Amino acid sequence: MHIKKVQIAPAWTFRDEQGRQLEPQLFAILGGVHDSGKLTQAAEQAGISYRHAWNLLNKWAAFFGAPLVELQKGRGASLTRLGEKLLWAEQRIAARLTPQLDNLASELNMEIQRTLEGIKPVLRLHASHGYAVAELARHAADYQLDLQYMSAEEALASFSRGQCDVAGFHLPVTYLSQALYERYLGYLKPRAHRLIQFITRQQGLMVKADNPLAIHRLDDLCRPEVRFINREQNAGTRALLDEMLRRFRLEPKHICGYITEEYTHSAVAAHIAAGMADAGFGVKQAAVQFGLGFIPLEQEQYWLVCRADSVDQAAMSCFIQQLYSQGFQQAVEQLAGYCADNCGNFVDLGKVFDR
Repeated sequence: MHIKKVQIAPAWTFRDEQGRQLEPQLFAILGGVHDSGKLTQAAEQAGISYRHAWNLLNKWAAFFGAPLVELQKGRGASLTRLGEKLLWAEQRIAARLTPQLDNLASELNMEIQRTLEGIKPVLRLHASHGYAVAELARHAADYQLDLQYMSAEEALASFSRGQCDVAGFHLPVTYLSQALYERYLGYLKPRAHRLIQFITRQQGLMVKADNPLAIHRLDDLCRPEVRFINREQNAGTRALLDEMLRRFRLEPKHICGYITEEYTHSAVAAHIAAGMADAGFGVKQAAVQFGLGFIPLEQEQYWLVCRADSVDQAAMSCFIQQLYSQGFQQAVEQLAGYCADNCGNFVDLGKVFDR
């Protein structure tokens, strides 16, 4: 029996002082206009007629008291400033809330499964949020994946307490700080634990598509006209940035916006795309997703750790098969800056933590 999984996504409801209410089908139209520059294509992408799309835009314009889309004969359609702000606000909120909503959806799906006959084996994975990790949930087969997003160190701490079967964390190839290395190693036991090679990904600077401020290096972030958007303090990406700043002898206090934080790579990218910052630090896929430019600065290896005595268990066997599967690896390779070479291979912990 095939069981449909619960998915949770944020939704907007607009209500004015008179109590009039509109539902947010508008965002599909705004996104289509932004991507194609044509209302006809936007309507088609939203699955509605051109007339319906036009009527909706008129309703929303009356609701807000200002147009959201401009139509010019022979030049297609474009978003007004208000239309752009609404679209980017929706995308920023979705990017910021996705990890928490995915965590809740995973919990609900596990509860649903527990009420049904023929429950599949369960594997509990705690990992920092990322595009390749999200693909694991989409490609899980013959087992139930209980995926919870948290910082890499929180995931390793959870693993050490026995609260999950697999933990995910990432290590920079070049700019790994000794402090981060020692903290991570403190949760791992060479004889009892096994590392699983997952993926590699590119980290770097995300900038506006045309890079109007000519940002190319880390020290460009210290220029007074550059507005930066940072990751939260306990994120592995933040640790990588801080280590790079330390090695290049750059002071965070000289970076405008260093203390302003977002909680996912995509939320950082959406912040820049909305015009609220000029640069951020994160993975290439986030930049591509939001039409930004990208300056690669570092490669990261993303690892998974499990207990050596769990390798032959049913859920773990299914999980490893998934990592080896062509479908999953192809999905990873389609992510910008990601590579799935040797994904699923077991590695002795000492070969990675041998400094």
